[in-house]
Formats: sequence, structure tokens, C-alpha cells
Amino acid sequence: MHAAEICTRHVVYIERKASIREAAQSMRSHHVGALVITDQPNGERVPAGIITDRDIAIAVVAAGIQPENLMVEDVMNRNVATCTESEDLFDIITTMLARSVRRLPVVNDKGGLVGMISADDLYGALSTHLRMLSQALAREQVREMEARN
Repeated sequence: MHAAEICTRHVVYIERKASIREAAQSMRSHHVGALVITDQPNGERVPAGIITDRDIAIAVVAAGIQPENLMVEDVMNRNVATCTESEDLFDIITTMLARSVRRLPVVNDKGGLVGMISADDLYGALSTHLRMLSQALAREQVREMEARN
């Protein structure tokens, strides 16, 4: 299973010059916990950073800073980890573990943003495969019992 098969294709992105309040409002209205910050160097929306609800809570709210006084680029993680559409489930998990992240923007061959994959997406995909494996094992046991009778 590849990223293209399990990622969410509707990705909420924001401009780096937007205020933190705008970012939080966008997260709220779109029911997401992360926004991708994009640049367009070659006509593609290329991930330049990511900001999460946790980033806002720790860097802004806990620090007592007014959200109107900071821009997204002041708080965003510029070292954004990504994966390609063709990466498989286990490579994605390895990247998430190595980078200590729960979400990865998915990019095409040109580096353009095409989706977002989360730990929840991976749990869903893995649970589907585990359920199928369990069903296959159960069918095998039934076939074996029927063959012996």
C-alpha cells in the first residue's frame, strides 16, 4: 500500500505571512490539527513548513503571546518531513518515527503538495490489512477442518 492510496487529498494550507490567529481559525473551521505552509517556486505548491495546533499552544498560548502579534512563519517548523505518493506504508512509518512526527505532507515527483498522511491514516490502513489476514487465517482453519472430516 502506497501513500497515494491512503492519504487525504484535501490539504489545508496557509501563507507564511498569515497571523497565528488566522492559522488557528483555519484549523478550527477545517477540523484539522496541522496546516502546510507552501511556496510556489515552479508553479507547484511546495511544502515550505508545517504548523500544528500543538505548536500554537506551546509557542504562543503558553508563552502568553498575542496570536495577532505573530505570523505563521514565526512559529512554523521549516524542516518539514514529507513523503512521496509512491512510498509504501512501512517507509512512511519509518520516516514518522525517525522525524518524531504524526503527519507528513505527501508530494508528487515535482515536489508539489498532493495530500497529507497522518498516523490515524496509517492505523486505518494497517488495521484493514490485519483484519484481512485474520479472515484468511480463519478461512484456512475452516478449510483444514472440513478437509479432515
